[in-house]
Amino acid sequence: MELSRGFRMSMLLLALCCFLAGCSQQPNEQKSMPDELVLAVGAEPEEGFDPTVGWGRYGSPLFQSTLLKRDAQMNIRNDLAANSYEVSPDGTVWTVKLRQDARFTDGKPVTAADVKFTFETAAGKGSVIDLTNMKTVETPDDYTVKFALKEPQSTFISLLVSTGIVPKHAYGKDYAERPIGSGPYKLLQWNKGQQVIAEANPDYYGRKPYFKKLTLLFLGEDAAFAAAKANKVDVAYIPAAFSKQKVDGMRLEDVHTVDNRGISFPYVKSGEQTKEGYLIGNDVTADPAIRKAINIALDRQALVQGVLEGFGTPAFTVNDGLPWYNPDAAFADADPEGARKLLAEAGWKDEDNDGVLEKGSLKAQFTLIYPSGDGTRQSLALAVASMIKPVGIQIDVEGKSWDDIGKLMHANAVMMGWGSHDPLEMYNLYSSKYRGGGHYNNGYYSNQTVDGWMNKALQAIDQEDAMEYWKKAQWDGQTGVSGKGDAPYAWLVNLDHLYLVKDNLDIGKQFIHPHGHGWPVTDNIEEWKWNK
Repeated sequence: MELSRGFRMSMLLLALCCFLAGCSQQPNEQKSMPDELVLAVGAEPEEGFDPTVGWGRYGSPLFQSTLLKRDAQMNIRNDLAANSYEVSPDGTVWTVKLRQDARFTDGKPVTAADVKFTFETAAGKGSVIDLTNMKTVETPDDYTVKFALKEPQSTFISLLVSTGIVPKHAYGKDYAERPIGSGPYKLLQWNKGQQVIAEANPDYYGRKPYFKKLTLLFLGEDAAFAAAKANKVDVAYIPAAFSKQKVDGMRLEDVHTVDNRGISFPYVKSGEQTKEGYLIGNDVTADPAIRKAINIALDRQALVQGVLEGFGTPAFTVNDGLPWYNPDAAFADADPEGARKLLAEAGWKDEDNDGVLEKGSLKAQFTLIYPSGDGTRQSLALAVASMIKPVGIQIDVEGKSWDDIGKLMHANAVMMGWGSHDPLEMYNLYSSKYRGGGHYNNGYYSNQTVDGWMNKALQAIDQEDAMEYWKKAQWDGQTGVSGKGDAPYAWLVNLDHLYLVKDNLDIGKQFIHPHGHGWPVTDNIEEWKWNK
């Protein structure tokens, strides 16, 4: 028997209240005080709080500091760096001078040796932090770091922004569970599967946080909403499905993101296989007319309104709104008539009057796969299929496990989700170098002109020059990765991140959030305060 959402919410609320009541008997009670906050803003990090394996790259590492950081306008600012970094004329040596007033929470100073140790440790682990282009790290003195690269890489700056620095003297096998850092907060307690309790770092060199204690609860979406309704949390991350329900004493904060959803198309024709024997290519989606017709027929604003309850924005690239976004890559959509015309010109006709176009013996029909259990991607996939059917393309929607998707994604369209503050993501998705490289470029896309623009972007010495090259890779007036060009993707929407926030709590100006991992809302935690 399927339980109603109301009954499930009641049971979750009862369980939550019991949990919080039990915790209130402990020394660190959950009740919010003027200088304390209780948050339910994201999932528990599976690998703990170690930046060398990726903690903090989707938002602030909270317990650690980074060399550089981005402000609310996405501009680069100094953090542990005392002043702006320097890049050698050939682009292969990056020099960073450290501030000398930063200390770890055990009282030891943050030095160049710690930075060297952090980056070398991350490189040695071969984690999600891509440091394959880093050749050496040198420390001419205690507060100077020189990164030598194998070849120029403009996106190296993103690694300086996202990699939290760990202490060489206090890094061991249990560091992920008991992190020591120089960030605005230090970890006091981690009850796995339940919560993290942190307190403000009194020796923090930056702006001192107003709130002395944070309790971060690891709750599912239903439970987080129940906690907000029960007045048990000060901030709760919620899905769009709950956005219309009022909660006394709380307001809805709607944060724009680059947390996008889009359809990756097999770009090549069928006939090949991977070394594992998985099929590559799809004869229908290999036709550029099919990919472009879908792009222009889609009504993205209707998807935002119908699937996201209005909390999102239409997406036209993987990087909408970021410094390297090219607004010229956007195009007019919601044009089924234009899609029909484009298909007819490409030779697609409905010869048997069954509503599905044909081109010779090939029918305009393919499968769109979404990850099972992801309701938003399922709803988007079904809505897309419904929108596209009137133009004569039959899209069959299927939910699969990620394991199955890994076997099927080179020959079938897949509902993907991306969105990073690092333009290297663009390179990974579209470079010929990564054709068939896991979930990156799973459709085997390739364009030599695009490769050229992206290689110039990577090798640029000046960041402004790099931004212009990334923009040209999206659309240079003739070709590019956008729907105006090769259309290897049909980008659909950027999901807004929604938070219920206590009415008198100011969470500052939020930057554009990345794809939904980590706790990006806490990136500016030093700015949070109660409004009087």
